[in-house]
Amino acid sequence: MATLVSTSQQQLGLLFDAVAAADKAIAQCFAARAEAVDRARRFSAAHAVGIPLSLQARWTREEIAERELSSELAATLRIPERTAENLLAESRALADDLPGTRAALAAGRISYRHAQTVVQQSWSIPVDGLAAFEQALLPAAEKLTVAKLKHKARLLREKLHPETITTRREKSIADRTSGVIPEHDGMATLYVTTGAELVQAIFHRATDLATSLQGPGETRTLSQIRTDVLSDLLIDGVTPTGVGAGVKASVQVTVPVMTLLGHSDEPGYLEGYGPIDADTARDLASRAPSFTRLLTHPETGVILSVGRDRYKVPKRMRQFLRLRDETCRFVGCNRSARNAELDHTHDWALQGMTAADNLAHLCTASHALKTQTRWTVTQQPGGILTWTSPTGRDFTTEPATILPTEPPPTAPAPAPATAAGSAAGSAAARYDDAPF
Repeated sequence: MATLVSTSQQQLGLLFDAVAAADKAIAQCFAARAEAVDRARRFSAAHAVGIPLSLQARWTREEIAERELSSELAATLRIPERTAENLLAESRALADDLPGTRAALAAGRISYRHAQTVVQQSWSIPVDGLAAFEQALLPAAEKLTVAKLKHKARLLREKLHPETITTRREKSIADRTSGVIPEHDGMATLYVTTGAELVQAIFHRATDLATSLQGPGETRTLSQIRTDVLSDLLIDGVTPTGVGAGVKASVQVTVPVMTLLGHSDEPGYLEGYGPIDADTARDLASRAPSFTRLLTHPETGVILSVGRDRYKVPKRMRQFLRLRDETCRFVGCNRSARNAELDHTHDWALQGMTAADNLAHLCTASHALKTQTRWTVTQQPGGILTWTSPTGRDFTTEPATILPTEPPPTAPAPAPATAAGSAAGSAAARYDDAPF
């Protein structure tokens, strides 16, 4: 029996066909990108022999070529370097190990996310087992969602992999990690990637504790209580070995003084996150044991330079620069300035000054990139860094927080200080033992 389809439904069907055609074109573009990335990898490796080595070089030419390649690819695509390294590995796998997957992607039969799933699930399979794995999985890649394909691939890996899951787990547990993802509206996500049994145990223990707190007068949902339980345990808890006892959670927040005094609802600024609502900023500041004044007029006393008199950065300048930079200042790097090094942009050994306009935070990896490869950097007024890549292309990074970096031309008479801190500009509060 034929089904009658209205004209409007036929038009909608044509729009769905257009969506599918666009998705196919996107997949073909991803295939072209993977090919171009792998060609760049091969070219870089072939020309590594021509890289000049300095007397202070700690890396081989091959290591320098790899870091220059991954860092410039990351800067070009505006992605983290670790993501660029994964892209290089995925492109190589599609070119060398999984030709069927590359062909399906180039034809637009699968998306890049499907291709990634095949690639990533194949990485620990020995070379002689790759062809059978790909042949068994590809038909499903053209029909299933990414989540279902990943589940099928995991089951297939267990059948085809010569190593036991126990052996592979011992290797993969070394990659356990954790981190923070900023979200909208003053929220953030804390993630932990570790052994499945540990994650399950953490979740179930938090759920059990949350369930025990439910009662007639409790208005929070189970999910809300569980989240609060995890927050309380992580901030105030102690490990079985005693680690954590006496350790205080540290938060640094910048609060506009008018907000601090209750005359404005301008957001505060939480280090490592961004804007937070005025009530939360005031709450944190109200319990801060001390305040650090930031430069708003000459009388505030923030040190901008100690010239060539000393190499070590003074504490107040270090605080200022940490607030200004917030993260490592290499292109695309998001490692916290809290754990980075303050680097003289113009090297101290080459007559560089210990001054705010010649210092910037670099993580260990980016600092090594600056000293061991052909990347160069210059600093412009306002803390703006211009990085020049080994191929001669410029990339600019700006401070995370806009802070005054020099006194205004004419400063008004300083207002009386208040108990909340400086009466002009912003007050930076360091709050310890934050009961979030």
